[in-house]
Amino acid sequence: MTLNLAVVGLNHTTAPVEVRERAAVREDEKEAILAHLRRHAREVMLLATCNRTEVYLAGIEGDPLAAFEGSWGHFLRDYLYVYQGKEAAQHLYRVAAGLDSLVIGETQIQGQVKRAWQDASGRGDTGALLNKAAQGALNAGKKVRTETGLSDKVVSVSSVAVELAQQVLGDLTGRTALIVGAGETAELTLTHLRSAGVQDIIVVNRTAERARQLADKMGGRVCAAEYLHEALPEADVLIASSAAPHYVLGAAGVQAALSERPERPMMLIDISVPRILDPEIAGVMGAHLYNLDDLQGVVSRNLAARRGALPQAEAVIDELVADLLRWQMFRETRGLVKAAPLLIACK
Repeated sequence: MTLNLAVVGLNHTTAPVEVRERAAVREDEKEAILAHLRRHAREVMLLATCNRTEVYLAGIEGDPLAAFEGSWGHFLRDYLYVYQGKEAAQHLYRVAAGLDSLVIGETQIQGQVKRAWQDASGRGDTGALLNKAAQGALNAGKKVRTETGLSDKVVSVSSVAVELAQQVLGDLTGRTALIVGAGETAELTLTHLRSAGVQDIIVVNRTAERARQLADKMGGRVCAAEYLHEALPEADVLIASSAAPHYVLGAAGVQAALSERPERPMMLIDISVPRILDPEIAGVMGAHLYNLDDLQGVVSRNLAARRGALPQAEAVIDELVADLLRWQMFRETRGLVKAAPLLIACK
């Protein structure tokens, strides 16, 4: 019995952020990437988040590793992992359950896996195997979160970013926060900032209407993207979680903002991939710049409280992967039974 399934990818454990952004999926390049992958497999699903880029392939023809590298045009194999068959299914199920995330047990990845599958299905890129595997992964994520207690306390990259801000700045009550972005991650960030006592929040986004919708929903001020530099001197902490083809803020802009607030440092956390805050900001006096990889220390402390739930979570994954393998065995057996009369007729 064979499970013709493979996953190739990189994540926060195998590649630093400067490598992960080389394998990011930009919207204007997505169709070309998928077109290349379709030449190597009958079924294709692409999962891209701030901490991972993964390709799931079924009905594979050729080398999955070469398919991945050819799609992005970069030599990345020093940072890539490849799992096939049962191990590929286990990886997908662990990803959906949040067991392979930077923040163990985080819930955002469940929706990201669901959207990746729906997008692939909508394009006609999935068949029986990937559909069954994706559905099983989503079921695994739900069971792990409801049966193991792993997600009793909602934790996400956004919450860890806010926790890091509290560690560096202390009490956030009375502070002003600036959020660059207006998507799901930005909304989570705003929620956690509110819980941390931040009352004054400025939302900046390329599309002003989306920024206004988020500000109206969660409470906050709106700033058009072209006025970011004017609003920047107000910010004690800036958290960036948006997509852009270039840096939206550089060292000179931060230096100018800090000159308007002497003796008051600024904390900047870039949880975007690719990054949208220029790394040179770190060299500006009074600016404290962090990216996704810098969150690891906070994450490690949070994981200690969750370790007890991990064995039960892994057991759930093993049980549901076994269900997938039994389904595949039944499919193959049924295929042999249907073929038997043809074999007899040929005698």
